[in-house]
Amino acid sequence: MGWTVARRLGAALAGMVLAGSGVAHAAPDTPLTISSPAFADGAPIPALYTCTGMDMSPPLAWSAPLGAALVVDDPDAPGGTYIHWIVIGIAPGSGSVGDGGTPRGGVTLPNSNGQSLYGGPCPPRGSGVHHYRFTLYQLPNDYQLPGGLGGVQAAQTIAGAATAQAQLTGTFGS
Repeated sequence: MGWTVARRLGAALAGMVLAGSGVAHAAPDTPLTISSPAFADGAPIPALYTCTGMDMSPPLAWSAPLGAALVVDDPDAPGGTYIHWIVIGIAPGSGSVGDGGTPRGGVTLPNSNGQSLYGGPCPPRGSGVHHYRFTLYQLPNDYQLPGGLGGVQAAQTIAGAATAQAQLTGTFGS
């Protein structure tokens, strides 16, 4: 179980802010990052966090100098990208959550199944190994997602408004 830090995709940002979890500060030049102590970037996601286990969100750690949104998707899903989890309103700063946690202050939007919750990796039998992208999107401080969005439409809208992104990818399937 290794920690991995996503690459920096944005420029240095102004202001020091208190983390949403209250555990750390983000300095002006802190990059946007996301990682997990449960799996390294590109590594398999432990079954505990999938439909074959407890189907709960994995522990995550992040740094977001501005507010952020998290989108977990499967681009390998039959029929197109499947959205497993969307969390908006993640507070600026550094934070973390444990097993089954949602970032403090975050609001969960409907996934592709229409449920406002984390739906773990669960690829169709025989569809091979799928890639699950945990993408943290940095959003402008005044950004407001239009109401009533969920699933792919919400994910696309968030991605289009983002000023930077960081990504952690895990795999699952056979």
